[in-house]
Amino acid sequence: MTIRDAATEAYREALPALVASLVGGLIAGIVLGGMRAELRDVPGLIVLVPALLATRGNVYGSLGARIATALHQGLIEPRVTAGDRRLRAAAAAALGNGLLASAFAAVAVFLVLSALGNRVAPLPVLVGIAVLAGLLSGAVLIAVVVTVVFAGYRRGRNPDTLVGPIVTTTGDVFGILFLLVAVRTVLAIGGVL
Repeated sequence: MTIRDAATEAYREALPALVASLVGGLIAGIVLGGMRAELRDVPGLIVLVPALLATRGNVYGSLGARIATALHQGLIEPRVTAGDRRLRAAAAAALGNGLLASAFAAVAVFLVLSALGNRVAPLPVLVGIAVLAGLLSGAVLIAVVVTVVFAGYRRGRNPDTLVGPIVTTTGDVFGILFLLVAVRTVLAIGGVL
């Protein structure tokens, strides 16, 4: 295979995922732009948003890479089975890491903004929002990552090429949507600040 053939194949596999990533990023931006009231009601939330979105990409991109590697090594089959402990363990670890990183990000935002003398929402509010958004988006991301990696692999695509753009797009879109749901839920439970 020549360099040109390899490049053509890589672009052919990656271009649809990259286009989807672009469209998903625009949708996430539109939703974030519509969250003005929520951003006003929860001081510090705008600082938390990039950390939460980066967490989704990092944690679930790593999950996709682990699954792709296991497929390439023949450790798992490209389908979900009830007895597949490796896949369940990887998904549980990703969800746990995502929740831990979300809580840590909320605590860090609270501490930094407090130390700087900036107005910030109470710590339980920030942690509640971050963890709820992390739980909801994590569940969706696990399903999407597993589906995309397995479907791509069965169709002869390199799952490593698909995972990055798909996780980024899905993480951005669902991360922002579930952040909005989490903010509204936590504020409804705890009352407006």
